[in-house]
This record gives sequence, C-alpha cells and structure tokens, in this order.
Amino acid sequence: MLRQPSIIYPPSFLERMTLIKTRPAALALTMLVSLALVSAGATAQPRGEPQQLPTVQLNAGMHNIVAMVAKSPREREIGLMFREQMASHEGMVFVFEQPATQCFWMRNTLIPLSAAFVADDGRIVNIEDMAPMSDQSHCSREPVRYVLEMNRGWFAKRGLKAGAKLNGPLFRP
Repeated sequence: MLRQPSIIYPPSFLERMTLIKTRPAALALTMLVSLALVSAGATAQPRGEPQQLPTVQLNAGMHNIVAMVAKSPREREIGLMFREQMASHEGMVFVFEQPATQCFWMRNTLIPLSAAFVADDGRIVNIEDMAPMSDQSHCSREPVRYVLEMNRGWFAKRGLKAGAKLNGPLFRP
C-alpha cells in the first residue's frame, strides 16, 4: 500500500490560510497592505550615505575646485550618489586606469550635475549636463582617463567649454 507523504505547514501559515478562506475582508486587507508596501518601495527615495573621499585641489583658470577623488571601481560606482547638496566649489573627479570612452548616469544621484570628460593633459573633451535620478547615459566623445562632476551649470557659468584646460596634480603637462 502506497502512502501519500503528508506536508506539515507551520501553524502560522495554516492560521493565515484559514483566516483568508473564512474572511474575505481579511483577504482584501492583506492584498491592500501588500500593494501599498510595493508601491511605497517603488517611489521611495534611495537610502545610503554619501562617500567621504580624499580630495585634490584643481583649478580652471582662476576658478578653484576641491574635488573628491574616486579611484577604485567601488568608489567610482557610488560617485556622488545620495548627496543632497554640494558647495559650488566642490566636485568629484573620477580617475580611471586607462583612457577609454567613459559613460556616466545618475542613478540614486539626487542633485543635478555637469560632467566634464577630461584628457590626460587636463583638456576638457566635452561637458554633459545630467538630470538627477536618471539612467540616461552621458559619454565622452573620445577616450579619457578623468571625469570631473560639478553642480549642473558650473562650467557654463564660468565660460568653460570643450578645449578649456584644468590644472592640478592629476594632469600631465
């Protein structure tokens, strides 16, 4: 004689199933609460702490910049995520091992930024304005090793365009 294996459910599971079967209102409430939790998660602000990294002094003509330096893959991946504000003279410079086409997006980045894609000698190749909380890619027009992110409009307000030079210890003369 074959015996069917019995399935043993934990008591809390059985209690919930009995409640749901016998009380349609409980089922509706359970579904409503679940939907609310899923919806809240979809629209909630990302949570995390802004990075605190070593800084470097850079300048663009007479304009001084204090830039955090993101060198490691993890530091570059996090970038300026979760930061709610940034002083006008502050930014972040991303340093890559080799020149390549660099592409950036703004996932979990709360403030609008401008990204200057910078060649080894400090020459700005191109500047891209980026909207917060966007997955749209913004790429360098040629291979670069550096990307400097500043508050959106920082470069334009100072008349800095492609071809302008940044100076500092990172850039080769």
